Amino acid sequence: MDYDFIILGGVSMVKFFKELKGHLMTGISYMLPLIIGASLVVAVPKLIGVAFGIATLDVYKDQGGIFHFLYLIEQAGWTGVGLLNTVLAGFVAYSIGDKPAIGAGFIAGAIASHTNAGFIGAIIGAMLAGYSCQWVKKHFHLPSAFSSTMPLVIIPLIATGLVGIVMGAILSGPLSAINQALVDWLSMMCQSDTNMVIMAAILGCMIGFDLGGPVNKSAWMAGNALLASNIWQPNIYINCAILIPPLGYAIATAIRGSRFSENLRESGKGNWVMGFIGITEGAIPYTMVNPAKLIPINMVSCAVGAALTAFLGAKAIMPPVGGLYGFVSIGNGWAYIIGTVVGAFLLAVLATCFVDFTTEKEEEFSEDDDEIKLEIG
Repeated sequence: MDYDFIILGGVSMVKFFKELKGHLMTGISYMLPLIIGASLVVAVPKLIGVAFGIATLDVYKDQGGIFHFLYLIEQAGWTGVGLLNTVLAGFVAYSIGDKPAIGAGFIAGAIASHTNAGFIGAIIGAMLAGYSCQWVKKHFHLPSAFSSTMPLVIIPLIATGLVGIVMGAILSGPLSAINQALVDWLSMMCQSDTNMVIMAAILGCMIGFDLGGPVNKSAWMAGNALLASNIWQPNIYINCAILIPPLGYAIATAIRGSRFSENLRESGKGNWVMGFIGITEGAIPYTMVNPAKLIPINMVSCAVGAALTAFLGAKAIMPPVGGLYGFVSIGNGWAYIIGTVVGAFLLAVLATCFVDFTTEKEEEFSEDDDEIKLEIG
């Protein structure tokens, strides 16, 4: 057996998936402002309507007046939500294959939305667009007189044609069936209280695991991608779990300040704000003091807080808004607040019981550590 070939092949696959993770993170970073802005534009008119006792603005679709105006604003937000797959696929493809791939990527995402292939189809289409551009650049060489046509004509033509054949004709049916099965399964889980608690605990664990890394982002991306399918419930648990780590460490520095170094006690003041608006970056300096102990504590605390939120009956009545103030966009919003606060206090107690933060470690961060980064729910 050729062990060198196996080892080199394994290294090659590890490198490929590491690069792919980076491409997915690029797409998500471009999608983040879209989904936050669009969700807020949907939520604000809905909240105004609820304040006036109006459950849905759809009844004002063909009427005049201020509520018709609010309905039109809400529809603009839904248009943004509908672009989620398109933007994700376009910028993942751009990250892989540069500018020639972006058009094919946008088309792949639009096809995914049109054929109900969902975010799974969008990612597959983006990879197809991006890597086909890479392949053409490497293997197609024209005379210098025609070289300018490569990025403008030849590469986009081949990439878009391939996306049309594979995504539009070959895989549209199977990917649609897979996505629909996923949506149906999640919808079924959202109808059962027991299943919702389990789902909330799983999502909480994923959010608390790597604070903006690939596992965290997988949960976040799945939850936000489901907005396009009108499944809002998982986002409540994701938003709750996002708040818990920074808020938990802020509470810890307040109730047991003697367990923290001066630098970390000072950082705790900023974590109150980060915990309020949902920025998980505030938890990173604390977690890095002792990751072996604190990552499990983060996971357990986020899981307990999210599961408690589900158990107490928080319900999605519109695309939920992130941050602690997001309770106003949730049915039984008090359950969201209680789940978040309980999870944060649990983290504060466990972290200070098992870890001494006065011996703060100085960590050397590599480029890979930028996967643990800013996240706004």
